[in-house]
Amino acid sequence: MLDDFMTRATLAGIGVAFAAAPLGCFVVWRRMAYFGDATAHAAILGVALALAFQISIFVGAMVVALVMALTVTVLAGRGYAMDTLLGVLAHSALAFGLVAVSFLSGVRLDLMAYLFGDILSVSRTDLLVIWGGAAVVVALIMWRWSALLTSTLNEELAYASGLNPRQEQLVLTIALAITVAVAIKVVGVLLIAAMLIIPAAAARGLSRTPEAMAFIAAAIGAISAVAGLQGAYVLDTPAGPSIVCVATLLFAGLNIVGWRSQGDG
Repeated sequence: MLDDFMTRATLAGIGVAFAAAPLGCFVVWRRMAYFGDATAHAAILGVALALAFQISIFVGAMVVALVMALTVTVLAGRGYAMDTLLGVLAHSALAFGLVAVSFLSGVRLDLMAYLFGDILSVSRTDLLVIWGGAAVVVALIMWRWSALLTSTLNEELAYASGLNPRQEQLVLTIALAITVAVAIKVVGVLLIAAMLIIPAAAARGLSRTPEAMAFIAAAIGAISAVAGLQGAYVLDTPAGPSIVCVATLLFAGLNIVGWRSQGDG
């Protein structure tokens, strides 16, 4: 079954959707959209370093994404607004990454794949890395689910409950770095934030509980991956952007239905 490239691509897309869904819910709840985007942009520097030192792309992207996220967390509140700090670090890392890639022979032609994904070239090894990373992310979120929710709702309540909100932020940071690393092959660094935010945002209006929102977001992400790949195959369009387009259409459609239901009520 895994000999077929479309089967591997579909499984890869679903794996990324499962990793991004619960994490994306916390990104939406905590209003961390720009934080996720900045972390994803930094991953291109990790790709360049991985290629330069001939190590795994997954490892390079994850390490740099984690360093970026931890740097932002440490420097936040030390004289700079969060959005300013994110803007400086995100665009600087992206620029340095693109310049670094230009010095590596034989890499220039693959640059678009790293920026927008190349899901159709996913190998069995890539599939193992994607699903392994997704399993780690889901396990992390499930392990700290109650603590993460409490810290997200109210930091003072978290402290009163014996929790450390900064420690929960670290859990999210690690999960975000892993998700960025596994999603590079599927949607590329420029579209990772979209797969984090759009399915979660689309699920928000359909959910009565946080847990339901995470499950619905995973379903929307998986549907987007499958439908986007089929659309790309039929229409001969880029696969990664096609997946994001389907997710956006689902978000728009679900919101329109929700508005009409509210109007009728």
